[in-house]
Amino acid sequence: MIVIDELRRLPSPTPTPQALAFDGERLWIGSIAVDRLMSVDPATWMGRDEGEVPGKPWGMTVIGDELRVILGEGPDDDRMIRRFVPGHGVKSEGAFRAPDGTGSHLGYDGDWLYVSQWYNRRIIEIDDAGVPGRSIGVPHGIAGQVVVEGRFYLVTTDDEDHGEYWLTRVDARGPTVVSDDLAIIPFPARALAFDGERFWTNHRAADEVVAFARPDA
Repeated sequence: MIVIDELRRLPSPTPTPQALAFDGERLWIGSIAVDRLMSVDPATWMGRDEGEVPGKPWGMTVIGDELRVILGEGPDDDRMIRRFVPGHGVKSEGAFRAPDGTGSHLGYDGDWLYVSQWYNRRIIEIDDAGVPGRSIGVPHGIAGQVVVEGRFYLVTTDDEDHGEYWLTRVDARGPTVVSDDLAIIPFPARALAFDGERFWTNHRAADEVVAFARPDA
């Protein structure tokens, strides 16, 4: 299996980068060290906008002009999904608890929101009210998620401390779910975003953000 073609490796503008999302112009980065979101221009790496969130931002995705962020809140790290509006911050309207109070990454395909459960190795489809629908099983634990052209692209691993990490593509559009491990990610990656050309992920332990080429372009 090929190793990802790393294109850029940049210092994270915020410590312990965990969540990532690309809104068409800015790359959003969520820090679980300081409970903040920050956006940067991916070309210049200059900061654009930022805001506090009421918990640890484990994952996020873009829906229209807003972000949806899955936050670990309270002493039990209970997972809530909340709206974040750039320039205005977190909104209380439309918040709901993630299925089973767990989940680490979000994706959006234009119709449905998807939350991934790392240890259960599944992606759960949810509606605007947080009601769960279809559950999609995947072969590995999920450490990052983004939807590209109707398919899920995931950062996956079988052992988060000592195992390999992969870029895995999951196509759940037909009657049978098809999963393919496309490339090895040679570090313990967290989160996944796509800017139309490149994937982005975090090397969280190194406080770095990494861009790499799409292997199935």
